[in-house]
This record gives sequence, structure tokens and C-alpha cells, in this order.
Amino acid sequence: MTNGTVTTELDSALEKHRPELTGYCYRMLGSSFEAEDAVQDTLVRAWRSYDKFEGRSSLRSWLYRIATNVCLDMLTAGNKRARPMDLTEATPLAQAALSPRPDHTWLEPMPDARVLPQTADPAEAAVAKESVRLAFMAALQQLPPKQRAVLILREVLAWRASEVAELLGTSVASVNSALQRARATLAEREDRGADAAVSDPLDEEQQKLLERYVAAFEGYDMTALTALLHEDAVMTMPPFDLWLAGPADITGFMTTLGAACAGSRLLRVEANGLPAFAHYKPDPEAGGFAPWAVQVLEISDGRITGFHCFLDTKRWFPLFDLPLRLEAEADEVQ
Repeated sequence: MTNGTVTTELDSALEKHRPELTGYCYRMLGSSFEAEDAVQDTLVRAWRSYDKFEGRSSLRSWLYRIATNVCLDMLTAGNKRARPMDLTEATPLAQAALSPRPDHTWLEPMPDARVLPQTADPAEAAVAKESVRLAFMAALQQLPPKQRAVLILREVLAWRASEVAELLGTSVASVNSALQRARATLAEREDRGADAAVSDPLDEEQQKLLERYVAAFEGYDMTALTALLHEDAVMTMPPFDLWLAGPADITGFMTTLGAACAGSRLLRVEANGLPAFAHYKPDPEAGGFAPWAVQVLEISDGRITGFHCFLDTKRWFPLFDLPLRLEAEADEVQ
């Protein structure tokens, strides 16, 4: 067997772990791009030190050990990514102002295809989706880094306590203690997990809700949209720290500061295990439609409870493999 063949086989063996490692690093870091950087660093480190891999654990376990160390190093700065509602109180519409914060402030969206494993097990698929939903991701970011790693490895990836202890170089008792503390922290935030009621796959009622949402948004019909919003619905727009609560303020914003979005188009995408859309708004100068946001929706009890618009389209649209403009249809040009 030639060196070239060995190299190709090693590349292939490492590469097949990329999606699950990306999901793990994304849960750890809360950032789409930092997660992909962490995985690339993990695979490069593994490739360079493979001759030292003694095979006492599986290749997968070894890669998770490297990835965990990479993520823990990246988290030493102490930055906790968040959603706007984690940082400030809701802003009344009359006081609404668009004040951006740096990119590293925010929990970032992630395409499902980059982080969710291909599995025939419906229960495994459901757990994976729930573990990247925005509310759960935001709760994870409140945990100390090692507690975060323990919770993800034990609760999401179903590792045994002894396996986690070996990976982290600690005791089973320490792992169990960290898991108990992490669970307690997450339990305190359960009331904020509004997206937990999304079924997998979406049931017929939820599909119809999304169809009505698209019709209401593209038609900019605020009466129809109000009927779809839960009374406690929230709207966020990172990188702005503004967030709005309740249908009146949300639709009021859309018809004032957000009025330029009238006549927009939505394309369905999959993000964070939740229904999501690429939002294109009319481009009055060039014609057609320009990218404006990736919308991620939380739904519960037949209503939309969260309406999260990630506005940095130069970053998000390529990540989701989305076109950077839509042309106007023939009947719209006439």
C-alpha cells in the first residue's frame, strides 16, 4: 500500500466525521463559523498527529477529544453567545431603535444539513434536532464550558459517564456532578424553551400554519399575520439588540421601520431543527429581490411564538447555499 493510498484513506476516514463534529462544536460554541473553524482545526491536528494515535480508543472518540480541547481553548475568552432577549428587556415600539452589537455577541443560525446526522432512527433524529434549536442552544451558552461538554456528550450524544470521564481526563463522579449542575441550570430556563413543541417532522397543522405565514408575510397582510402570532410572540433581529414582544409591536414595527419589506419573497430553508425561510425584499434600484434575512421560526400550540431574523446576509446566504438575488417574475415586471 502506497503512502498516497494511506493518505487518501485517512482523509476519507477523518472527513466522514465532519458533520457530527460540526454539530458538537456548534453546540459548544454557538457560532456557525467558529464551529466550522474548530472542526477544520480538529481534523488538521488529527491528520498531523495520526502516527501517535495508538488505537486504545476508537478514531471517533479520539476526534471528539481533540475537538473538545479545541472548543475549550476557544471558550477561554469567556464569551457567551446570546439572543437579544438574553441581554436586554423588550423595547416598546415607540422607543424602537436599531443599535448593532459585534458579531461575536450573537448566537448564530446553522443549516440543518451541516450539523444533523443522517440516521434512520426517528428518535435519534428528533433528539439531534431538539439539541440545535435556538432556545436549547441559548441555554447551553449559559453553562460553564466543561459542563456544556458533559451535557452534550451525555444527553445529546448518549456517551457513558466513563467515556466522558476518559475524554475529559477526570473521574466518573466529577462527570456526574457536572451533569447534575448542568441539568439544574437548564431546568431553570425551561420556561423560555418556546420551540420545544415543534414536531419532527412537522405535522399537518404546522405545515398549514407555515403556508398561512408565507401568504401573510408576502402579502404583507398584518391582520392575517396577527392571527398567526402567539400573544407572547417575540421578534429579534441580530445584529441589532432590539427585540419586540407581542403581535401589536411586531406588526407595528413591520409597517413602520420595516415597511421596505412589503412585497418580499420567502424561500423555505432548514435551520436549527426549526422551520426557516430565506427572506428577499424588493430591490428598487436593480429590480428583483435582494437578500435581507434568514428567518427562523419557533411555533407552539398552533401559533408562531418566535420570529428570529438574522440580517447579516453576506455571511448567512452563502452558508445556506442561497442565491444572492431573485429575479422578478414576468407578471411582476409588467
